[in-house]
Amino acid sequence: MKNWNHTKSYLSLISLIFFLSGCGQKVIDTMPPIHQAPVPAKKLAERAKIPRTQFPYEIMGKTYYPIPSAFGFNQAGIASWYGKKFHGRRTSNGETYNMHAETAAHKTLPMNTHLLVENLENGKKTFVRINDRGPFVKGRVIDLSYTAAKKIGIDQKGTSKVRITALGEATKSKRGTKTLEHFLPYQDFNKGEFFVQIGSFAQKENAERLKQNMLAKGKKTVIQLFENSGEKFYRVQIRGGSTLEAANRMERALNSQFAGAFVIAR
Repeated sequence: MKNWNHTKSYLSLISLIFFLSGCGQKVIDTMPPIHQAPVPAKKLAERAKIPRTQFPYEIMGKTYYPIPSAFGFNQAGIASWYGKKFHGRRTSNGETYNMHAETAAHKTLPMNTHLLVENLENGKKTFVRINDRGPFVKGRVIDLSYTAAKKIGIDQKGTSKVRITALGEATKSKRGTKTLEHFLPYQDFNKGEFFVQIGSFAQKENAERLKQNMLAKGKKTVIQLFENSGEKFYRVQIRGGSTLEAANRMERALNSQFAGAFVIAR
């Protein structure tokens, strides 16, 4: 933890007050007051190299802080979006999908994770909250709502290369006459219930056949029903374990047999 006076001196060297293009959320120009021994000048100089995406943000009255990439979640890849076709339908966490809200679907992040999404092709940024699972297309890392996609300029193009960064929340407390902010424990994005999807079928019989084949090979396999526009799809998924690392290993092993295999979380 850092001494607030030194942190404040450091922050005065650079301007943090700017509005994200088209986002409507503001960047906070202060770090949470934290108490520890004075920070050496060398350490302060190192802090000047912190990328702007690590600065704190305010979203709907709450302050969020990008989690250090060594401890949190940071991912680059292709983003897509989904809109009117799914508007009003139920999301994976039970909410009703609203294409005008700033939400997104991700295959593995915990529900309600807040993310900073940066379009690497034009520099535009926005914030989203995970409330759904997807995108179920290999190579894509996040499915944005229509509004979120529009804010970073991919509503017309359809897809774009992005970087997503998990944001940690802070809580306030009183110490005498001072109001202090403390980081809440961040979620462990590497732990959960992970599966590797190896196929999706319109015919339940085909899905059942693949499931039985995998069970015979000692793989814990399930079929998950997915409905879209009145159509039903039967997704065959193999349990990948309780850590993302283990699931990723299984995905690599299965890719020789199932080229489209990818990891998801429940």
